[in-house]
Amino acid sequence: MPPQPRAPGKRLSAWTPSRRQFLLGAGGLALAAGTGARRFSGQDRAGTRLILLGTKGGPRVTTGSRSNPSTLLLVGGTPLVVDCGYGTAGRLVAAGVALETLRYIFITHHHSDHSLDYGPLVYSGWVAGLASRVDAYGPSGMEELTGGFFEYMRSDIETRIADEGRPDLRQFLMPHSFGESGVVLETPFMTVSAARVLHPPIEQAYAYRFDTGDRSIVISGDTTYAPALAELARGADVLVHEAMYVPGLDGLLARVPNAETLREHLLASHTVTEDVGRIAAEAGVGTLVLSHLVPGDDPSITDDQWTEGVRAHFDGEIIVGRDLMEI
Repeated sequence: MPPQPRAPGKRLSAWTPSRRQFLLGAGGLALAAGTGARRFSGQDRAGTRLILLGTKGGPRVTTGSRSNPSTLLLVGGTPLVVDCGYGTAGRLVAAGVALETLRYIFITHHHSDHSLDYGPLVYSGWVAGLASRVDAYGPSGMEELTGGFFEYMRSDIETRIADEGRPDLRQFLMPHSFGESGVVLETPFMTVSAARVLHPPIEQAYAYRFDTGDRSIVISGDTTYAPALAELARGADVLVHEAMYVPGLDGLLARVPNAETLREHLLASHTVTEDVGRIAAEAGVGTLVLSHLVPGDDPSITDDQWTEGVRAHFDGEIIVGRDLMEI
């Protein structure tokens, strides 16, 4: 069961939609529900689907098979995106999801590899035909993140409204900030809970649990070993957890000028594979999926190497995630 609910944190005041914007967004959502949103083949399957969009940890853009962090849930065909690393919009298209059907976004914390494509993702949905509400949830600062994107794209947005007859994107994207663990969202179809994890120096970093009619799925976000995460994930069907393979760090660090400082950060802020196994075992999850892999751009690291440390503590099903893999 998810943790006992506690009230989410208050919204910040940097950018808050007006009542008119809120009602227009809600009206667009009702209209879309009445007419039927356009979806690609396979998006209307019943039940809850989990698709890994980007499985490489960190902000670096590389030419390998893994892209920056992002995860997709389809709940009765409705898309929920957890984290928006660079390239998320393109990965959604590759997964067969119509961008204009985007409904929810959840940001685990405000590192760029988890939020850089937040604004561009919603913008890409808008130019594809999005005209209904998108709710975005995350730690304190979501209003500033949203308002900053709207400000630097203001000229383009207003030009396209006037020149192309598009609705105002700023009426549809609704940011929600919270500042403590507890229930973030409840709908007739799912409950979303958050637990604060340990990702120094960032204090507001969260894992999410999604309880739907048929599955319970937990996504760790970035964290070192965190007992609160094990509690959040207790009894879950699937835990998607970040993983760091320490013997592979030397190759990663050899390519960067800030190697010493970066090594300190990685060891203090991310989860080694042995500790991933401990969390999965303590939580009693059914399936453990390794994602946000560090280093994630070294093809010489085998699946057996990724799972060896995990298996020392967890004897359940382990999957080494890959981009566009459905679990």
